[in-house]
Amino acid sequence: MTTGDTALIFPGQGSQKIGMGKDFFENSDIAKQMITDASDRINIDFAKLLFEENDNLGDTKYTQPAILLVSCIAFELLKHKVELNPKFVLGHSLGEFSAVVASGAMSYLDAVELVHKRGEFMSEACHGIGAGMMAILGLDDETIETMCQTQRANGKQIWPANYNMDGQLVVAGRKSDLEQLSKSYIDSGAKRAIVLDMSVASHCPLLEPAVSKLKPYLEKYITDDFKYPVISNVTAKPYNNKKDAIELLSSQLVSPVLYKQSILNNMSDIDTFIELGHGVVLKGINKKLSKEIITLNIQDINSLNSIAEQV
Repeated sequence: MTTGDTALIFPGQGSQKIGMGKDFFENSDIAKQMITDASDRINIDFAKLLFEENDNLGDTKYTQPAILLVSCIAFELLKHKVELNPKFVLGHSLGEFSAVVASGAMSYLDAVELVHKRGEFMSEACHGIGAGMMAILGLDDETIETMCQTQRANGKQIWPANYNMDGQLVVAGRKSDLEQLSKSYIDSGAKRAIVLDMSVASHCPLLEPAVSKLKPYLEKYITDDFKYPVISNVTAKPYNNKKDAIELLSSQLVSPVLYKQSILNNMSDIDTFIELGHGVVLKGINKKLSKEIITLNIQDINSLNSIAEQV
């Protein structure tokens, strides 16, 4: 395996867990400094947020910078071990911002502030409207898309939000509509329709008020210094300049995440995907997308050293 045959991938919300990044923190001065500097940047004690039991880690304005920070630490430590030259980088939802950092077009500290604001803007957009998300398992995409369209025509607010893999699509909208409609998906052949424990409706038009608030921060912090192309969640195609990044990352708030399409459309020249950050969510999805896909994960020092030896 060479880094020229690899792609780097970064997880999004849902991968968070108390204790993530602790092994890095305890065994790396670089990780310690990154956590200290991030804490100073937005006045959040990340050591406490990440390593001590608390309720804040599940709040999106804290979740997003925490996940991004751990992913950026894993990337920085890998960069110190090997000379990287991935074909492209990509992330799932929030993870696309980690990918932009890895591309060189934004500093991790600017990204920590940016996604902290992103979480605030998402929460504000969904405040008081009872927003939520629901995972539908066992139905094909077209059936779900058609049902959503019919339900919106009948006054419901529900949209496809995350295309993860065949037979798993997450929808977003008003939680009361999701709860009311869950049985209709079961009746149409879904194995399960699970309303998720979330207070925001990501990647749907309910987040439209957040778009104009986020854009100035994208303008401020993203540069044209892309070392590697980033695969867009919105188009499943690469971009490598500031103008496209601003448009696509703002559109991402109100557009579905095309993760499945991003992997399948861009995997032909890739021998190995490396997931950077806590957990193995994307590794699990990739395995179900194609048996040909090899995905490794870096979430602690042991996995870092093991992968560095293989590259």
